[in-house]
Amino acid sequence: MAVVKARNADIDLLARLLRAEAEGEGNVGMMLVGNVGVNRIRADCSDFKGLRTIPQMIFQPHAFEAVTHGYFYQRARESEKRLARRVINGERYWPGKYSLWYFKPPGNCPPQWYNQPFVGRYKAHCFFEPTAETCENVYNVF
Repeated sequence: MAVVKARNADIDLLARLLRAEAEGEGNVGMMLVGNVGVNRIRADCSDFKGLRTIPQMIFQPHAFEAVTHGYFYQRARESEKRLARRVINGERYWPGKYSLWYFKPPGNCPPQWYNQPFVGRYKAHCFFEPTAETCENVYNVF
């Protein structure tokens, strides 16, 4: 059962984001990007208050660098659509399980990002999860 509402166009859009943001990280890396996106929709806190849909999450200003590059706008492939459906259906992995932020630094992961603690790294991406004091809801959405 879906944990966020998604039409076929939303699945395609999320699939394109997964590929454009983390294709080099493999399937798990792409799923982690999806976990962060779904968390942003469901948590309704911090910089992500009011996000209710996949398009709102993806096209939120300054949210994802990938939307500024042509690769994002290529047609979604079936393999990424399958990953997008899995994320939409609630499949989650650490360190993206409760994370709201990730990025790919040139070196080591910093201890904080947007004042939120570092929780783990997957290949080249660092993940940051809010504290319960700043976003308790992210821990209660599943």
